[in-house]
Order: sequence, then structure tokens, then C-alpha cells
Amino acid sequence: MKQIFLFLTLFFSFFISFAQPQRVVADKIVAVVGDKIILKSDIDNSIIDMQRQGMEVPDNARCLVLEQAMGIKALVLQAEKDSLPVTDEEIETEIDNQIRGFIGQYGSKDELERVAGKTIYQLKEDFKDGFRDRKLAQAMRNKVVSDVRITPNEVKAYYDKIPKDSLFLYESEVEISQIITYPKASREAEEYCIEQLKGYKQQIESGKKDFKTVAGMYTMDPGSKETGGQYEINRNSKELDPVWLNKAFTLKEGQISNPFKTRFGYHILQLVSRSGDDAVVRHILLIPQVTSIEMRQGLEKLDSVRAKLIAGTLSFGVAVNKYSDDEASKFNAGQISGKDGSNYVTIDQLDPSLVTMLKDLKVGQYSQPTEYTDERGKKGIRIVYLKTKTEPHRENLKDDYDRVATRALEEKKNDILETWFNKKIPTYYIMVDDEYKPCSEMNKWVGNNGAKK
Repeated sequence: MKQIFLFLTLFFSFFISFAQPQRVVADKIVAVVGDKIILKSDIDNSIIDMQRQGMEVPDNARCLVLEQAMGIKALVLQAEKDSLPVTDEEIETEIDNQIRGFIGQYGSKDELERVAGKTIYQLKEDFKDGFRDRKLAQAMRNKVVSDVRITPNEVKAYYDKIPKDSLFLYESEVEISQIITYPKASREAEEYCIEQLKGYKQQIESGKKDFKTVAGMYTMDPGSKETGGQYEINRNSKELDPVWLNKAFTLKEGQISNPFKTRFGYHILQLVSRSGDDAVVRHILLIPQVTSIEMRQGLEKLDSVRAKLIAGTLSFGVAVNKYSDDEASKFNAGQISGKDGSNYVTIDQLDPSLVTMLKDLKVGQYSQPTEYTDERGKKGIRIVYLKTKTEPHRENLKDDYDRVATRALEEKKNDILETWFNKKIPTYYIMVDDEYKPCSEMNKWVGNNGAKK
């Protein structure tokens, strides 16, 4: 039963259901939980999706997927009974994010629609019920385990159960924070960018050059240089600069904006096409060049900040809030997070210039202010604080308590959910197709209960 709660596979594999248009299979109901049905195609598509993602598919995969699907349906039933709030806006946002992921995978909106055999609008409509179920199931799960806590004794008991040769091996890891400033270019440099962009616009509008060619030659945006400045966007995106996004949806198809400023630099933007809240745009980004004078002033500023940090008259968190220009870390005390979202980062996850700064730094020390260029090509200066550093080691409670506690807490939540399901399952109408009844995973669903068959 615990596989249900871990959500290890993706039930409702929406994309695969239309990514294989040539495959026509007779569908049928393989399970019912309350008034919720599960189709054979749901199981088939989940298995295909696992294979597509390169996941190992166990021999009992169909049984596991059905168990998970039934668990989700049971959670949805209870969520509806408890009137848990899930708004249309939340569902639409998740669908939009999923669609953008699909577009990124297939390269363009047109290619996605070609493969799917449906428009973006039709796909979104198809996804609504599935995404609603997933959102409700998660909300119900969160409600059931919301008050679950764990004690140090429970963490130790969990750790002691792990065979010593099964404990994780960790590479050397660091906890680091940074203060980043981007020296401001002179007004003359900004005006030069504006005049260049005006010239590009004039050349494109006169027909002497096309936008795609000019963008490929001159844009300073590495993310779109190879595509001639092109992006496929959605009005409700939370990932794009709001000034840039709003400008896109004020234009008419084919129209090119006047130069405008965002936190990244100066742009001109062309609306290629639009369909509702989706649009295809092209843009050219120019970043005003910072001179050695501005860089030297920035170094002097951060050198003064470093002196206060060393003297103890300024805390690092306050310094980040007051002086850092890096939005990704400004509101978490400058912390650099690892790929798993934790505060621990392995050396290979850091950019080479950052690794160089850490080379001679000891725990508790602050680096000298150092010039660097970020992934957007923007010149900046940063100070790095090395909070902790570990040597390669096998997992232990002294160095890795938080990680062990997280896993122990998750196991305890799963046990609570198991108990919750054992109480709830007998209250639901359950039907399982004969093909799946021999599965050991179905034992708790098809027991000797009058409500089941």
C-alpha cells in the first residue's frame, strides 16, 4: 500500500495518451472507487510513460500503478467530501506549466499540436479533470499528515534500522551564501544601447533585414540567440520578467516595440503570433556595458561590506538584504541551494569561478570581492561566505541528522496514511477487474467486505 503515498510514478500520464496517436486500443473500466473509475488506458499510458522516461518497469508494474491510481481516487473522494478548496486558477496554472514543458520537449507549439493531433486549447480541456484529481489528492494527503511530527528518539530508531552497508555515501559538500552586486552602467552606455535598438528596428521595419537574422547576430540573450530571439510564452507565466511579458501582449501581430528596459537590459520585441493567452515573440536584448570605473567602484563598495562582516558589525543576512542584487538568493540570506533543494551543494554543482573562490577559503571566512560574469553575460561582483564544508563520508546522525530526519518523517507520514486508508477503504464501493484481483497489491482493496467486489 505504501507505494500509493510515495507517488513514485506519474498516474494520469496525459501526454502519452496523445503522443501515440497511431495506437488504437479497446478501453474498459478496470477499477472503481466510489463513483470514480479507472480505465485500462490509464494504466497502459502510465506504463508507457515510465518506459519513455527511462524508468525501470518492474514485473508487477501494472498492479503497482493500479494501486496508486485507486489510492488517488480514494483521496479525491474524501477531499470532495471534506470540501477542500482547489481553485480553477490553481489548476490552470499547473496545466499551463505542463504545456510549457511539453512545448520545450517538442520544440514548438506547432510541433506539439501536430504530435497531439489537438490544439493547445483542446489539450488544456482534456487535462482539467486529471489535474483536478491530482491537486485534490495532494490536498487530502497534506491534510491527513499535517500534524505529524517526529522526535529525535524516533529519528535515531529509524537510523538504527538501516543496515550499515546501505547507508548513503556523500561526496564533499559545502553550505555557501553569496552577496552579488551588478554595477550600474553609465547613462551614456544605456543611451548607446537604445540607439542601437532603434537602428535595428528601423532596418527590420524597412525590409532591409529580418528580425530573426538581426537577433541571431546581435542579441545578448544566450537563451534565444540560436532561435533568432524567439520564445513561445503564456500571459500567466510566473517565470518571465513581468515588464517584458506585459509589453509582449500590448503589441499587434507583426508589430515591433520601441526600446524598453527590464532588469536584464534593453529590448525590442516583436509579436509574431497570438492565440488567446499564448503567443510567439522575438526579441533582441542588449546589455549596457560596464566600464572598469564602475567595476572598481563596485569592488570598493563590497570591500567595505566585507570589512563590516569581519568586524561583526554587520550580519551576512542583513548584508544580503541591503546590498545584494541577486533575486534568486536575496530573500534566503544569500543561500545557494543544491539540486535537491537542500542547503548542501557538491562542488560539481557550482560554476567554475565560484569553485576557484572557495579554493583557499576556510569555514567561517568571507572571500575577497571578486569580479565575475553571470550566465546572462552580465558583469557582477560577489562575496562568498563558506558556512560549512564536509569531507566524503558515509551517512551518520552527527553530520546528516536533517536528511535522516526528513526520511524518517516521511516514513511516519506514510504509516499514518496507511492507517487512514485501512479505516476508509471499507466505507467505499470498490470494484476491481478479475485480471487484477490476483495482485497482492489488491489485497486491501478486495478483502471480505460487503461493499467490495
